[in-house]
Amino acid sequence: MFPLYDVIVVGAGHAGCEAAAAAANMGSKTLLVTMNLQTIAQMSCNPAMGGIAKGQIVREVDALGGYSGIVTDMSMIQFRMLNRSKGPAMWSPRAQSDRMLFSQKWRELLEQTPNLDFYQDMVSGLLVKDGRVQGVITGMGNEIRSKTVVLTNGTFLNGIIHIGEKHFGGGRMAEKAATGITEQLVSLGLESDRLKTGTPPRIDGRSLDYSKMEEQKGDDDLVGFSYMPVERIRPEQQRSCWIAYTNQVVHDTLKTGFDKSPMYAGRIEGTGPRYCPSIEDKINRFGDRDRHQLFVEPEGWNTVEIYLNGFSTSLPEEVQYKSLIQIPGFENVRMFRPGYAIEYDYFPPHQLQYSLETKLLGGLFFAGQINGTTGYEEAACQGLMAGINAHNLAHDKEPLILKRSEAYIGVLIDDLITKGTEEPYRMFTSRAEYRTLLRQDNADWRLTEVGYKLGLASEERYQKIVQKKAAVEEITAQFRSISVSPDLMNPYFETIGSAPMTQKQKLSQLVLRPGVGAKELINAIPDLKEVFAVYSPIDLEQAEIQMKYDVYIEKEKEMVGRMAQMEELEIPSNFDYMKVQAISNEAREKFKRIQPGTLGQASRISGINPSDIQILMVYMGR
Repeated sequence: MFPLYDVIVVGAGHAGCEAAAAAANMGSKTLLVTMNLQTIAQMSCNPAMGGIAKGQIVREVDALGGYSGIVTDMSMIQFRMLNRSKGPAMWSPRAQSDRMLFSQKWRELLEQTPNLDFYQDMVSGLLVKDGRVQGVITGMGNEIRSKTVVLTNGTFLNGIIHIGEKHFGGGRMAEKAATGITEQLVSLGLESDRLKTGTPPRIDGRSLDYSKMEEQKGDDDLVGFSYMPVERIRPEQQRSCWIAYTNQVVHDTLKTGFDKSPMYAGRIEGTGPRYCPSIEDKINRFGDRDRHQLFVEPEGWNTVEIYLNGFSTSLPEEVQYKSLIQIPGFENVRMFRPGYAIEYDYFPPHQLQYSLETKLLGGLFFAGQINGTTGYEEAACQGLMAGINAHNLAHDKEPLILKRSEAYIGVLIDDLITKGTEEPYRMFTSRAEYRTLLRQDNADWRLTEVGYKLGLASEERYQKIVQKKAAVEEITAQFRSISVSPDLMNPYFETIGSAPMTQKQKLSQLVLRPGVGAKELINAIPDLKEVFAVYSPIDLEQAEIQMKYDVYIEKEKEMVGRMAQMEELEIPSNFDYMKVQAISNEAREKFKRIQPGTLGQASRISGINPSDIQILMVYMGR
């Protein structure tokens, strides 16, 4: 009934979809197995993609040839570029999506992908022989064989849902948990643990009074995520989101349910996300605040359902309702369903290689929340990398490993493997030491050629970046060669409060001024408009960023060069750390547990001192 597959992907969330698409598009015979084909790419939590650092990840996935950026652009109902008031290293795209349309577009793209088969069933175990995975066993007893397997189980592994004192098995509301896999992997020697996440109540938008809230509109300049020419909505078509606030009465009402909270009663064992806390966590941790911000987010074009971002909770349903009606604008609120917490199994990611293949079992890859991450974007990029590397392994090719200096994806995977995580991991720009290099605007510049050489990014996508690079070089050269006189520029500088020019200057010098952009300089001089009319706004912006931040970019490149020396000093896989008596016991134990591949990786392990690295370097030199 089933052929031999190159890659089997288990789970059809964001990680699973990207993994299946990547492996199939690269030429692997791929099978995507999911418990429910009607919930492919389900947005289990808020219907949005991107945000701080997460938007950079989606653009990197797109640049490599993944689908998340394309699907987001096809299904968005609002777009905003966050942090525009800061430097471009901090700019982060974010889109509100139509939940149902997002899932529909993902399924359409997957069904149009060659080499990809689908099967609906629960995977209850793995076929393992001689330390290698050889396929999966389904709940209906089918044995499906493959060269590699990618597990992307999300919150389904032994998932338990909590609402107040009620608790029941489930991977999502109204969907059953997955059983059998954790127990088998633990019996084979892998280490597992528990994590927790949560979601807010869903609201009937017809019951809200928006006049008591602050309107949050989308950007007038709708950039989108994908570097490809995807058909997007026009700026004037965007749906607004809204901002509401809790108050002390809301907080006091929530506190009446704390004695029945599964978190405070000890019924939840897993650690929750530090950076996306429940509303009860916020009240406890930030007791000095008399209000908290809530984002009232529509779920789509043709639904009245509202996602109340910022009100994640597992308190009893009646307490949730009594609290909601105290929020201005929510006095007559009707709930579609209450918020809930869910705890689930994950496998601490120090057990992975950089390819996301497990160290213990050959051919077995993990991606997404099974590795301890939280968020669609973090899951999607891991799925993409696991799919690429499962394909490469199945065809005896070298794995793709992205460095910290090459992509946020590289930062995420290195953090997981080197530092591990005991709470759901979320990406931030502060985690990336080279964030001036890893901007959202240049993800295609950094990664499209990589995806093209893999056979994942298309010829059309590759030609677009070739043309973009040529255009940026031409614009930069012209800015460095064209001089303008004070009489042409000073009227413009006067309007923006910038110091007047006293002599002729190159455009490349003028663009370095604060608040002065390439587009504004060109528009200030009629003759320049014609010269630069052939270039797109995106090419002009890219050239402007390159010129404005050239000094900072070069400094980060120097840092990358210095760190590269440490990354090239490989540690043998059979190195016996217990013989190095001069380093601390803590360092020896962590080295033995994580098994770093290079001195650079060893230096990034939490709790490792520079002296430990120096001693290790001397010992290896001997």
